[in-house]
Amino acid sequence: MTTAADRDPFVHPALFYRGAEQYLAGTVPFLRDGLAAGEAVAVAVPGPRLALVEAGLGADAAGVEFLDMTRAGRNPGRIIPGVLRAFADAHPGGRVRIIGEPIWAGRSAAEYPACVQHEALINAAFQGRAVTILCPYDADALTPAVLADARATHPAVIDSGVERPSDAYAPEQVVARYNEPLSVPPGAAALPFDAEALPWARAFAVREARRLGLAEARMQDLTLAVAELTTNSVVHGGGSGTLRIWAEGEQIVCEVHDPGRLTDPLAGRRPPARDQLGGRGLLLVHHITDLVRLHTAPDGTTVRFHLDR
Repeated sequence: MTTAADRDPFVHPALFYRGAEQYLAGTVPFLRDGLAAGEAVAVAVPGPRLALVEAGLGADAAGVEFLDMTRAGRNPGRIIPGVLRAFADAHPGGRVRIIGEPIWAGRSAAEYPACVQHEALINAAFQGRAVTILCPYDADALTPAVLADARATHPAVIDSGVERPSDAYAPEQVVARYNEPLSVPPGAAALPFDAEALPWARAFAVREARRLGLAEARMQDLTLAVAELTTNSVVHGGGSGTLRIWAEGEQIVCEVHDPGRLTDPLAGRRPPARDQLGGRGLLLVHHITDLVRLHTAPDGTTVRFHLDR
């Protein structure tokens, strides 16, 4: 028998909706219930649905914080620290209620694995906290495979107005399943580095990025990200690594591989403890880039980031 002491105060249901009417029916009462209970309330969903919810709330919208997830959560790895934790941590002492929609039909194939891992990792990031995060899923526009992943990353699913426990809930398995090897295209520029070669690694990345057409306005982001990752490799990842860079569609892709093992799946997705060594560099990389992918394997760790050109 489950007792009150056994129940985690963190609540994380998925909402399957079909059309605007079901979207409003699943979100507006949820938000009004939070406001009535005196909870801090936020909505982070794609822009058009943001306007829909705001209009549905009417005068109650004044008590809600609104964020466009296509901007605030463009990089899925930024959502836990920059959206969910930022709001929850700003309202200590009481329950916090958030609607977060990180997965929509326009997400790219490169972004999707990071999105699913994000949804799985929310459960670990908020375990034991008095926070409710409702995650809407467009059941008309998303594939059956995406909805199956939603059942695996959420302990409960609301469908057609009925909430049921998910018998497929297995967030740790999802994180492991999407820990995918990251293929590198033929001809990608590569540079092995060690401690002495760190300045050359940064110069190499800037030179290649400029050749590949990265805008000068993004060059500082590239330089900072490369500096953080290569330094992490030297200090925490075995002392050396390999830096690679190439163009992919409208983005520049850069990755660092080293023989170290990254064992914390939330690394870069939550603020490190004050006495923790490391962890801040990867948080910064999530913050300044458009997508971050990680792969851990027996031979080491690969961290890959994307920047729009």
